Amino acid sequence: MRAAEDVALARTTEGALMQRAAFGLATHAARMLAERTGGVAGRRVGLLVGAGDNGGDALWAGAYLRRRGVAVTAVLLVPDRAHPAGLAALRRAGGRTAAALPDVDLVLDGIVGLSGRGPLRPDAARHVDALRAPVIAVDSPSGVDPDTGTVDGPAVTAAVTVTFGARKPVHVLNPGRCGDVHVVDLGLHLGEPDLRVLTAAEVGACWPVPDAGSDKYSQGVVGVAAGSADYPGAAVLATGGAVLATSGLVRFAGTAADVVRARWPEVVATGSVADAGRVQAWVVGPGIGTGSAGRALLEHVLGEGVPVCADADAITLLSQHPGIADARDPGTPLVLTPHDREFERLTGAAPGPDRAAAARDAAARFGAVVLLKGNTTLVAAPDGRVFANPARSAWAATAGSGDVLTGVVGALLASGLEPAAAAATAVHAHELAADLAARAGTATGAPAPSSVLQGALPDAIRAMRAVRGWRG
Repeated sequence: MRAAEDVALARTTEGALMQRAAFGLATHAARMLAERTGGVAGRRVGLLVGAGDNGGDALWAGAYLRRRGVAVTAVLLVPDRAHPAGLAALRRAGGRTAAALPDVDLVLDGIVGLSGRGPLRPDAARHVDALRAPVIAVDSPSGVDPDTGTVDGPAVTAAVTVTFGARKPVHVLNPGRCGDVHVVDLGLHLGEPDLRVLTAAEVGACWPVPDAGSDKYSQGVVGVAAGSADYPGAAVLATGGAVLATSGLVRFAGTAADVVRARWPEVVATGSVADAGRVQAWVVGPGIGTGSAGRALLEHVLGEGVPVCADADAITLLSQHPGIADARDPGTPLVLTPHDREFERLTGAAPGPDRAAAARDAAARFGAVVLLKGNTTLVAAPDGRVFANPARSAWAATAGSGDVLTGVVGALLASGLEPAAAAATAVHAHELAADLAARAGTATGAPAPSSVLQGALPDAIRAMRAVRGWRG
Protein backbone atom coordinates (compact mmCIF):
# COMPACT_ATOMS: atom_id res chain seq x y z
CA MET A 1 0.00 0.00 0.00
CA ARG A 2 2.79 2.42 0.85
CA ALA A 3 4.52 1.76 -2.47
CA ALA A 4 1.25 2.31 -4.37
CA GLU A 5 0.55 5.50 -2.43
CA ASP A 6 4.05 6.82 -3.17
CA VAL A 7 3.40 6.42 -6.89
CA ALA A 8 0.05 8.23 -6.58
CA LEU A 9 1.57 11.01 -4.45
CA ALA A 10 4.24 11.64 -7.07
CA ARG A 11 1.61 12.45 -9.71
CA THR A 12 -0.84 14.49 -7.62
CA THR A 13 -0.64 17.86 -5.89
CA GLU A 14 0.38 17.92 -2.25
CA GLY A 15 -2.45 16.92 0.06
CA ALA A 16 -4.81 15.85 -2.74
CA LEU A 17 -4.68 12.14 -1.92
CA MET A 18 -5.40 12.74 1.78
CA GLN A 19 -8.30 15.06 0.97
CA ARG A 20 -9.76 12.48 -1.41
CA ALA A 21 -9.53 9.85 1.31
CA ALA A 22 -10.98 12.19 3.93
CA PHE A 23 -13.88 13.18 1.70
CA GLY A 24 -14.78 9.51 1.27
CA LEU A 25 -14.49 9.03 5.04
CA ALA A 26 -16.75 12.03 5.68
CA THR A 27 -19.29 10.71 3.17
CA HIS A 28 -19.55 7.39 5.02
CA ALA A 29 -19.74 9.19 8.36
CA ALA A 30 -22.61 11.39 7.12
CA ARG A 31 -24.42 8.33 5.80
CA MET A 32 -24.01 6.58 9.15
CA LEU A 33 -25.31 9.65 11.00
CA ALA A 34 -28.36 9.80 8.74
CA GLU A 35 -29.09 6.09 9.20
CA ARG A 36 -28.70 6.15 12.99
CA THR A 37 -30.09 9.56 13.91
CA GLY A 38 -32.29 10.54 10.98
CA GLY A 39 -30.19 13.49 9.87
CA VAL A 40 -26.76 15.06 9.42
CA ALA A 41 -26.96 18.80 10.14
CA GLY A 42 -27.01 19.54 13.84
CA ARG A 43 -25.48 16.19 14.81
CA ARG A 44 -22.29 15.89 16.84
CA VAL A 45 -19.12 14.06 15.85
CA GLY A 46 -15.98 13.50 17.92
CA LEU A 47 -12.49 12.93 16.57
CA LEU A 48 -9.76 11.03 18.43
CA VAL A 49 -6.65 12.27 16.67
CA GLY A 50 -3.16 10.83 16.91
CA ALA A 51 0.02 11.85 15.15
CA GLY A 52 0.61 11.45 11.45
CA ASP A 53 -1.53 10.90 8.40
CA ASN A 54 -4.21 8.80 10.09
CA GLY A 55 -5.02 11.73 12.35
CA GLY A 56 -4.86 13.99 9.31
CA ASP A 57 -7.54 11.91 7.56
CA ALA A 58 -9.80 12.31 10.60
CA LEU A 59 -9.18 16.08 10.84
CA TRP A 60 -9.90 16.69 7.15
CA ALA A 61 -13.03 14.52 7.39
CA GLY A 62 -14.10 16.64 10.36
CA ALA A 63 -13.69 19.77 8.26
CA TYR A 64 -15.91 18.31 5.52
CA LEU A 65 -18.54 17.33 8.10
CA ARG A 66 -18.51 20.87 9.54
CA ARG A 67 -19.47 22.16 6.10
CA ARG A 68 -22.59 19.99 6.34
CA GLY A 69 -23.61 21.52 9.64
CA VAL A 70 -22.14 18.91 11.96
CA ALA A 71 -20.67 20.02 15.29
CA VAL A 72 -17.14 18.57 15.37
CA THR A 73 -14.87 18.29 18.41
CA ALA A 74 -11.35 16.88 18.20
CA VAL A 75 -9.20 15.50 21.00
CA LEU A 76 -5.53 15.85 20.02
CA LEU A 77 -3.73 13.01 21.74
CA VAL A 78 -0.31 14.32 20.64
CA PRO A 79 -0.99 18.05 20.12
CA ASP A 80 2.49 18.99 18.91
CA ARG A 81 2.39 16.26 16.24
CA ALA A 82 -1.15 16.72 14.96
CA HIS A 83 -1.35 16.98 11.16
CA PRO A 84 -0.95 20.75 10.61
CA ALA A 85 -2.92 21.12 7.38
CA GLY A 86 -5.77 18.95 8.64
CA LEU A 87 -5.95 20.81 11.95
CA ALA A 88 -5.96 24.16 10.17
CA ALA A 89 -8.75 22.99 7.87
CA LEU A 90 -10.87 21.85 10.82
CA ARG A 91 -10.42 25.18 12.60
CA ARG A 92 -11.22 27.19 9.47
CA ALA A 93 -14.45 25.21 9.11
CA GLY A 94 -15.45 26.02 12.70
CA GLY A 95 -14.43 22.80 14.41
CA ARG A 96 -12.95 22.94 17.89
CA THR A 97 -10.51 21.02 20.03
CA ALA A 98 -10.99 19.88 23.62
CA ALA A 99 -9.31 17.85 26.33
CA ALA A 100 -12.12 15.28 26.27
CA LEU A 101 -15.01 14.47 23.97
CA PRO A 102 -18.46 15.76 24.87
CA ASP A 103 -21.59 13.69 24.32
CA VAL A 104 -21.52 12.89 20.59
CA ASP A 105 -23.46 10.83 18.06
CA LEU A 106 -20.42 9.33 16.30
CA VAL A 107 -16.65 9.08 16.82
CA LEU A 108 -13.89 8.86 14.22
CA ASP A 109 -10.92 6.80 15.39
CA GLY A 110 -7.84 8.47 13.92
CA ILE A 111 -5.47 7.47 16.72
CA VAL A 112 -2.96 5.31 14.84
CA GLY A 113 -2.75 4.05 11.28
CA LEU A 114 -1.22 1.11 9.47
CA SER A 115 2.20 1.73 11.03
CA GLY A 116 0.80 1.34 14.54
CA ARG A 117 1.72 -1.77 16.51
CA GLY A 118 0.74 -2.93 19.97
CA PRO A 119 -2.12 -1.86 22.24
CA LEU A 120 -3.36 1.68 22.79
CA ARG A 121 -1.30 3.86 25.08
CA PRO A 122 -2.90 4.67 28.45
CA ASP A 123 -4.16 8.16 27.50
CA ALA A 124 -5.75 6.93 24.28
CA ALA A 125 -7.17 3.88 26.05
CA ARG A 126 -8.80 6.14 28.65
CA HIS A 127 -10.59 8.14 25.96
CA VAL A 128 -11.67 5.01 24.10
CA ASP A 129 -12.97 3.43 27.31
CA ALA A 130 -15.14 6.49 27.93
CA LEU A 131 -16.87 6.28 24.51
CA ARG A 132 -20.58 5.59 24.38
CA ALA A 133 -21.14 6.45 20.70
CA PRO A 134 -20.44 4.11 17.76
CA VAL A 135 -16.98 4.36 16.21
CA ILE A 136 -15.81 4.60 12.61
CA ALA A 137 -12.21 3.40 12.41
CA VAL A 138 -10.01 5.31 9.98
CA ASP A 139 -8.22 2.64 7.89
CA SER A 140 -8.09 0.12 10.77
CA PRO A 141 -9.15 0.02 14.43
CA SER A 142 -6.41 1.48 16.62
CA GLY A 143 -4.71 -1.06 18.86
CA VAL A 144 -5.46 -3.96 16.48
CA ASP A 145 -2.45 -5.19 14.52
CA PRO A 146 -3.11 -4.26 10.87
CA ASP A 147 -1.17 -7.24 9.49
CA THR A 148 -2.34 -10.05 11.78
CA GLY A 149 -5.53 -8.77 13.43
CA THR A 150 -4.21 -9.65 16.89
CA VAL A 151 -5.13 -7.67 20.00
CA ASP A 152 -2.68 -7.57 22.91
CA GLY A 153 -4.36 -4.99 25.13
CA PRO A 154 -6.68 -1.97 24.92
CA ALA A 155 -8.00 -1.49 21.39
CA VAL A 156 -10.87 0.04 19.47
CA THR A 157 -13.90 -1.99 18.47
CA ALA A 158 -15.44 -0.26 15.45
CA ALA A 159 -18.98 -0.41 14.16
CA VAL A 160 -17.63 0.56 10.73
CA THR A 161 -14.17 0.79 9.23
CA VAL A 162 -13.46 3.07 6.27
CA THR A 163 -10.24 2.11 4.54
CA PHE A 164 -8.46 3.49 1.49
CA GLY A 165 -7.31 1.85 -1.72
CA ALA A 166 -7.91 -1.77 -0.71
CA ARG A 167 -8.79 -3.92 2.26
CA LYS A 168 -5.94 -4.70 4.63
CA PRO A 169 -5.29 -8.08 6.31
CA VAL A 170 -6.86 -6.94 9.59
CA HIS A 171 -10.22 -6.49 7.87
CA VAL A 172 -10.53 -10.20 7.14
CA LEU A 173 -8.41 -11.62 9.97
CA ASN A 174 -10.34 -9.82 12.74
CA PRO A 175 -13.68 -8.71 11.27
CA GLY A 176 -15.24 -8.55 14.74
CA ARG A 177 -13.08 -5.54 15.61
CA CYS A 178 -13.60 -3.83 12.23
CA GLY A 179 -17.37 -4.02 11.79
CA ASP A 180 -18.63 -3.29 8.29
CA VAL A 181 -15.69 -2.38 6.04
CA HIS A 182 -15.99 0.20 3.24
CA VAL A 183 -13.21 0.90 0.74
CA VAL A 184 -12.62 4.40 -0.65
CA ASP A 185 -11.11 4.07 -4.13
CA LEU A 186 -7.99 6.22 -4.48
CA GLY A 187 -7.10 5.06 -7.98
CA LEU A 188 -4.04 3.15 -6.78
CA HIS A 189 -2.28 0.55 -8.92
CA LEU A 190 -1.88 -2.46 -6.65
CA GLY A 191 0.10 -5.67 -7.05
CA GLU A 192 -0.92 -9.20 -6.13
CA PRO A 193 -2.80 -9.37 -2.82
CA ASP A 194 -1.48 -11.10 0.28
CA LEU A 195 -4.93 -12.58 0.97
CA ARG A 196 -7.82 -13.37 -1.35
CA VAL A 197 -11.48 -13.45 -0.32
CA LEU A 198 -13.82 -15.28 -2.68
CA THR A 199 -17.21 -13.78 -3.42
CA ALA A 200 -20.40 -15.83 -3.55
CA ALA A 201 -20.48 -15.30 -7.32
CA GLU A 202 -16.94 -16.66 -7.71
CA VAL A 203 -17.76 -19.68 -5.55
CA GLY A 204 -20.96 -20.32 -7.48
CA ALA A 205 -19.06 -20.15 -10.76
CA CYS A 206 -16.57 -22.75 -9.48
CA TRP A 207 -19.20 -25.20 -8.28
CA PRO A 208 -19.63 -28.20 -10.60
CA VAL A 209 -22.97 -28.17 -12.42
CA PRO A 210 -24.10 -31.15 -14.54
CA ASP A 211 -24.96 -30.69 -18.18
CA ALA A 212 -26.81 -32.80 -20.72
CA GLY A 213 -23.80 -35.07 -21.20
CA SER A 214 -23.11 -35.69 -17.51
CA ASP A 215 -23.44 -38.96 -15.64
CA LYS A 216 -22.60 -40.08 -12.10
CA TYR A 217 -19.01 -40.86 -13.06
CA SER A 218 -18.25 -37.66 -14.96
CA GLN A 219 -19.46 -35.48 -12.06
CA GLY A 220 -16.81 -36.83 -9.72
CA VAL A 221 -16.51 -40.03 -7.69
CA VAL A 222 -15.29 -39.46 -4.14
CA GLY A 223 -14.24 -42.11 -1.65
CA VAL A 224 -14.80 -41.61 2.07
CA ALA A 225 -12.70 -43.55 4.59
CA ALA A 226 -14.01 -42.44 7.96
CA GLY A 227 -15.61 -43.53 11.19
CA SER A 228 -15.33 -46.64 13.31
CA ALA A 229 -17.39 -48.69 15.73
CA ASP A 230 -16.72 -46.01 18.35
CA TYR A 231 -17.32 -43.05 16.02
CA PRO A 232 -19.91 -43.99 13.38
CA GLY A 233 -21.24 -40.42 13.34
CA ALA A 234 -18.01 -39.16 11.76
CA ALA A 235 -18.61 -41.54 8.85
CA VAL A 236 -22.23 -40.40 8.42
CA LEU A 237 -21.33 -36.70 8.54
CA ALA A 238 -18.31 -36.81 6.21
CA THR A 239 -20.26 -38.95 3.73
CA GLY A 240 -23.25 -36.65 3.93
CA GLY A 241 -21.09 -33.63 3.20
CA ALA A 242 -19.87 -35.31 0.01
CA VAL A 243 -23.37 -36.39 -1.03
CA LEU A 244 -24.99 -33.01 -0.46
CA ALA A 245 -22.16 -31.16 -2.19
CA THR A 246 -23.56 -32.76 -5.38
CA SER A 247 -20.86 -35.35 -5.90
CA GLY A 248 -21.75 -37.66 -8.79
CA LEU A 249 -21.08 -40.82 -6.78
CA VAL A 250 -19.87 -41.42 -3.23
CA ARG A 251 -18.14 -44.65 -2.22
CA PHE A 252 -17.77 -45.31 1.49
CA ALA A 253 -15.24 -47.72 2.97
CA GLY A 254 -15.12 -48.64 6.64
CA THR A 255 -16.61 -50.51 9.55
CA ALA A 256 -19.50 -48.04 9.74
CA ALA A 257 -20.77 -49.12 6.30
CA ASP A 258 -24.16 -50.31 7.59
CA VAL A 259 -24.81 -47.05 9.46
CA VAL A 260 -23.82 -44.99 6.44
CA ARG A 261 -25.96 -47.08 4.10
CA ALA A 262 -28.97 -46.66 6.38
CA ARG A 263 -28.62 -42.86 6.34
CA TRP A 264 -27.47 -42.43 2.74
CA PRO A 265 -28.89 -45.25 0.58
CA GLU A 266 -27.44 -43.72 -2.59
CA VAL A 267 -23.89 -44.34 -1.32
CA VAL A 268 -22.00 -47.46 -2.40
CA ALA A 269 -20.71 -48.70 0.97
CA THR A 270 -18.16 -51.42 1.63
CA GLY A 271 -16.19 -52.52 4.68
CA SER A 272 -12.71 -52.01 3.26
CA VAL A 273 -10.88 -49.47 1.11
CA ALA A 274 -9.50 -52.36 -0.91
CA ASP A 275 -13.05 -53.17 -2.03
CA ALA A 276 -14.22 -49.59 -2.58
CA GLY A 277 -13.59 -49.39 -6.32
CA ARG A 278 -12.13 -46.53 -8.34
CA VAL A 279 -12.48 -42.97 -7.08
CA GLN A 280 -11.20 -39.59 -8.24
CA ALA A 281 -10.45 -38.31 -4.73
CA TRP A 282 -10.36 -39.63 -1.18
CA VAL A 283 -11.53 -38.20 2.12
CA VAL A 284 -9.77 -39.82 5.07
CA GLY A 285 -9.44 -39.31 8.80
CA PRO A 286 -12.59 -38.44 10.75
CA GLY A 287 -13.06 -41.10 13.42
CA ILE A 288 -10.65 -43.70 11.98
CA GLY A 289 -8.53 -43.84 15.15
CA THR A 290 -4.80 -43.40 15.54
CA GLY A 291 -3.81 -47.05 15.98
CA SER A 292 -2.32 -49.50 13.51
CA ALA A 293 -5.60 -49.93 11.60
CA GLY A 294 -5.95 -46.19 11.07
CA ARG A 295 -2.33 -45.95 9.99
CA ALA A 296 -2.74 -48.75 7.43
CA LEU A 297 -5.89 -47.10 6.10
CA LEU A 298 -4.16 -43.74 5.66
CA GLU A 299 -1.16 -45.31 3.93
CA HIS A 300 -3.45 -47.16 1.51
CA VAL A 301 -5.37 -44.00 0.59
CA LEU A 302 -2.23 -41.91 0.13
CA GLY A 303 -0.87 -44.57 -2.20
CA GLU A 304 -3.88 -44.52 -4.53
CA GLY A 305 -2.50 -41.69 -6.67
CA VAL A 306 -5.60 -39.47 -6.45
CA PRO A 307 -6.17 -36.19 -4.54
CA VAL A 308 -6.66 -36.68 -0.81
CA CYS A 309 -8.31 -34.55 1.87
CA ALA A 310 -6.86 -35.61 5.25
CA ASP A 311 -8.60 -34.51 8.44
CA ALA A 312 -8.78 -35.25 12.18
CA ASP A 313 -7.14 -38.61 13.02
CA ALA A 314 -5.29 -38.61 9.70
CA ILE A 315 -3.55 -35.37 10.71
CA THR A 316 -2.63 -36.86 14.08
CA LEU A 317 -1.21 -39.93 12.37
CA LEU A 318 0.86 -37.77 10.01
CA SER A 319 2.23 -35.85 12.98
CA GLN A 320 3.07 -39.05 14.90
CA HIS A 321 4.50 -40.93 11.91
CA PRO A 322 5.96 -38.45 9.38
CA GLY A 323 7.07 -41.36 7.22
CA ILE A 324 3.45 -42.09 6.29
CA ALA A 325 3.60 -39.21 3.86
CA ASP A 326 6.21 -41.13 1.88
CA ALA A 327 3.38 -43.35 0.59
CA ARG A 328 2.12 -40.38 -1.39
CA ASP A 329 3.36 -39.64 -4.84
CA PRO A 330 4.93 -36.15 -4.62
CA GLY A 331 2.71 -34.94 -7.43
CA THR A 332 -0.52 -36.11 -5.80
CA PRO A 333 -2.58 -33.22 -4.38
CA LEU A 334 -3.09 -33.27 -0.61
CA VAL A 335 -5.35 -31.03 1.48
CA LEU A 336 -4.77 -30.92 5.24
CA THR A 337 -7.56 -29.45 7.39
CA PRO A 338 -6.23 -28.80 10.92
CA HIS A 339 -7.66 -26.68 13.71
CA ASP A 340 -5.10 -24.90 15.89
CA ARG A 341 -4.27 -27.85 18.15
CA GLU A 342 -3.90 -30.23 15.21
CA PHE A 343 -1.75 -27.63 13.45
CA GLU A 344 0.54 -27.52 16.48
CA ARG A 345 0.82 -31.32 16.52
CA LEU A 346 1.55 -31.38 12.80
CA THR A 347 4.13 -28.59 12.66
CA GLY A 348 5.51 -28.56 16.20
CA ALA A 349 4.35 -24.98 16.87
CA ALA A 350 1.03 -23.19 17.36
CA PRO A 351 -0.06 -20.89 14.51
CA GLY A 352 0.82 -17.83 16.63
CA PRO A 353 -0.42 -14.30 15.95
CA ASP A 354 0.39 -14.32 12.22
CA ARG A 355 -1.89 -17.17 11.20
CA ALA A 356 -1.64 -16.42 7.48
CA ALA A 357 2.17 -16.67 7.54
CA ALA A 358 2.00 -19.87 9.60
CA ALA A 359 -0.42 -21.49 7.16
CA ARG A 360 1.67 -20.37 4.18
CA ASP A 361 4.86 -21.77 5.69
CA ALA A 362 3.19 -25.09 6.52
CA ALA A 363 1.83 -25.41 2.97
CA ALA A 364 5.31 -24.93 1.55
CA ARG A 365 6.84 -27.33 4.08
CA PHE A 366 4.41 -30.19 3.41
CA GLY A 367 3.80 -29.51 -0.28
CA ALA A 368 0.08 -29.51 0.50
CA VAL A 369 -2.86 -27.16 0.74
CA VAL A 370 -3.34 -26.25 4.41
CA LEU A 371 -6.87 -25.34 5.51
CA LEU A 372 -6.38 -23.74 8.93
CA LYS A 373 -9.76 -23.59 10.65
CA GLY A 374 -10.84 -20.62 12.73
CA ASN A 375 -13.33 -17.76 12.86
CA THR A 376 -11.48 -16.60 9.77
CA THR A 377 -10.48 -19.83 8.02
CA LEU A 378 -7.31 -19.64 5.94
CA VAL A 379 -6.49 -21.80 2.92
CA ALA A 380 -2.81 -21.70 1.96
CA ALA A 381 -1.37 -23.25 -1.18
CA PRO A 382 2.23 -24.42 -1.63
CA ASP A 383 2.77 -21.66 -4.22
CA GLY A 384 2.15 -18.95 -1.60
CA ARG A 385 -1.47 -18.06 -2.32
CA VAL A 386 -3.68 -17.63 0.73
CA PHE A 387 -7.48 -17.47 0.70
CA ALA A 388 -9.33 -16.07 3.72
CA ASN A 389 -12.95 -16.69 4.64
CA PRO A 390 -14.20 -14.41 7.44
CA ALA A 391 -17.14 -16.08 9.15
CA ARG A 392 -20.55 -14.43 9.28
CA SER A 393 -21.12 -16.13 12.62
CA ALA A 394 -19.62 -18.81 14.88
CA TRP A 395 -22.38 -21.38 14.30
CA ALA A 396 -20.00 -23.74 12.47
CA ALA A 397 -18.09 -24.26 15.74
CA THR A 398 -19.99 -27.44 16.66
CA ALA A 399 -19.00 -31.08 17.04
CA GLY A 400 -19.04 -32.88 13.69
CA SER A 401 -19.00 -29.68 11.66
CA GLY A 402 -15.43 -30.35 10.49
CA ASP A 403 -16.43 -33.83 9.28
CA VAL A 404 -19.03 -32.23 7.02
CA LEU A 405 -16.47 -29.76 5.66
CA THR A 406 -14.06 -32.59 4.86
CA GLY A 407 -16.72 -34.34 2.80
CA VAL A 408 -17.41 -31.16 0.84
CA VAL A 409 -13.71 -30.66 0.11
CA GLY A 410 -13.48 -34.25 -1.13
CA ALA A 411 -16.45 -33.83 -3.45
CA LEU A 412 -14.92 -30.74 -5.04
CA LEU A 413 -11.52 -32.40 -5.41
CA ALA A 414 -13.21 -35.32 -7.19
CA SER A 415 -14.94 -32.90 -9.56
CA GLY A 416 -11.54 -31.73 -10.77
CA LEU A 417 -11.23 -28.38 -9.02
CA GLU A 418 -7.67 -27.24 -8.30
CA PRO A 419 -6.95 -28.16 -4.64
CA ALA A 420 -6.66 -24.65 -3.15
CA ALA A 421 -9.77 -23.51 -4.99
CA ALA A 422 -11.62 -26.66 -3.90
CA ALA A 423 -10.72 -26.04 -0.26
CA ALA A 424 -11.56 -22.31 -0.33
CA THR A 425 -14.83 -22.95 -2.17
CA ALA A 426 -15.81 -25.66 0.31
CA VAL A 427 -15.09 -23.39 3.28
CA HIS A 428 -17.32 -20.66 1.84
CA ALA A 429 -20.23 -23.05 1.26
CA HIS A 430 -19.79 -24.73 4.66
CA GLU A 431 -19.79 -21.43 6.56
CA LEU A 432 -22.78 -20.14 4.59
CA ALA A 433 -24.66 -23.37 5.34
CA ALA A 434 -23.98 -22.93 9.06
CA ASP A 435 -25.34 -19.39 8.91
CA LEU A 436 -28.47 -20.49 7.02
CA ALA A 437 -29.04 -23.37 9.44
CA ALA A 438 -28.70 -21.04 12.43
CA ARG A 439 -31.24 -18.62 10.96
CA ALA A 440 -33.65 -21.48 10.37
CA GLY A 441 -33.31 -22.49 14.01
CA THR A 442 -33.81 -19.06 15.56
CA ALA A 443 -37.42 -19.86 16.43
CA THR A 444 -36.22 -22.40 19.00
CA GLY A 445 -33.16 -20.43 20.06
CA ALA A 446 -31.05 -23.58 19.73
CA PRO A 447 -27.62 -23.63 18.07
CA ALA A 448 -27.22 -25.38 14.74
CA PRO A 449 -25.80 -28.89 15.23
CA SER A 450 -23.74 -30.39 12.46
CA SER A 451 -26.69 -32.46 11.22
CA VAL A 452 -28.67 -29.25 10.64
CA LEU A 453 -25.65 -27.63 9.01
CA GLN A 454 -25.41 -30.66 6.75
CA GLY A 455 -29.05 -30.30 5.76
CA ALA A 456 -28.48 -26.63 4.86
CA LEU A 457 -25.70 -27.38 2.36
CA PRO A 458 -28.03 -27.63 -0.66
CA ASP A 459 -29.54 -24.24 0.27
CA ALA A 460 -26.05 -22.72 0.48
CA ILE A 461 -25.08 -24.15 -2.91
CA ARG A 462 -28.31 -22.92 -4.51
CA ALA A 463 -27.73 -19.46 -3.03
CA MET A 464 -24.26 -19.23 -4.53
CA ARG A 465 -25.39 -20.47 -7.92
CA ALA A 466 -28.19 -17.91 -7.93
CA VAL A 467 -25.69 -15.11 -7.28
CA ARG A 468 -23.69 -16.08 -10.35
CA GLY A 469 -26.82 -16.34 -12.49
CA TRP A 470 -27.36 -20.12 -12.46
CA ARG A 471 -30.96 -21.28 -12.63
CA GLY A 472 -32.03 -24.89 -12.37
